[in-house]
Amino acid sequence: MTAGTVVTDAHRTSFARDGSYRLDAFASPEVGQAMLDDVVGLTRAQPRDLDGPLVLPEANLAGSGGRPEEVTSKVFKLHRRTHFARFLASRAVVDVVVNRLGPDIDCFLSQFIFKNPGAWGQPWHQDSYYFPFRPARPVLGLWLAVTAATLENGCLHVLPGSHHEPVHEHIDDRRPGANLGYVEIVDHDMSGAVPVLMNPGDLLVFDSHLMHRSTDNDSDGIRAAMVFHFAAAGTEDRTAEVLGAPSPVHDWVPVVRAGQSVLDGAD
Repeated sequence: MTAGTVVTDAHRTSFARDGSYRLDAFASPEVGQAMLDDVVGLTRAQPRDLDGPLVLPEANLAGSGGRPEEVTSKVFKLHRRTHFARFLASRAVVDVVVNRLGPDIDCFLSQFIFKNPGAWGQPWHQDSYYFPFRPARPVLGLWLAVTAATLENGCLHVLPGSHHEPVHEHIDDRRPGANLGYVEIVDHDMSGAVPVLMNPGDLLVFDSHLMHRSTDNDSDGIRAAMVFHFAAAGTEDRTAEVLGAPSPVHDWVPVVRAGQSVLDGAD
């Protein structure tokens, strides 16, 4: 893991201008592999802990699949588990999130994305659409590449500067059979979008208003990633008020207080 102060003036400039920046080789490939191994074990566990991680099936695959992880789309609520908490407790992660959100920070969302062969991409969206919070901003996302992210296997595409936009109208994904919860923006010009190619261990840091999408996985392997979202301590989660029920995937956990990690990397 990168040590010391990892956020430079160039990163701050990129974030202000584009809404994101990438930290190459932020974590060792072994860090992502440990996360992958843990999540694979969760998908295979029977019976599952109903109060623990939430496993979502994949609606679209190249084949019928065999093992549980081969038919899984995402696994949520992981940041209390050892490998994930240890990552969040690292000095490098603390430096990244404190730089944007201040000294007191909670992690409220974590999801492991398998992106198995044949899995569809997720349409253009802003993550803040899913986050009816008060205050609404800032919310920060960290996207850790567990495997390589390529054009063939469905890497992210981002629209630089779109984080300056308000949250746009999102409509339900118009593709029949799309994954649960997929929505899309159709009222904005995305012609300036760029792909984000990543190696295992690379980290994308992005604003929750940044418009982004992923494409289909046309390769023979998974395009795995681990994603965390953070907000300043004291942020009010209004999901229950707005939608009539709490979010089943939100889990607010203090991770930084007074600029220091308060996690010990244990369950």
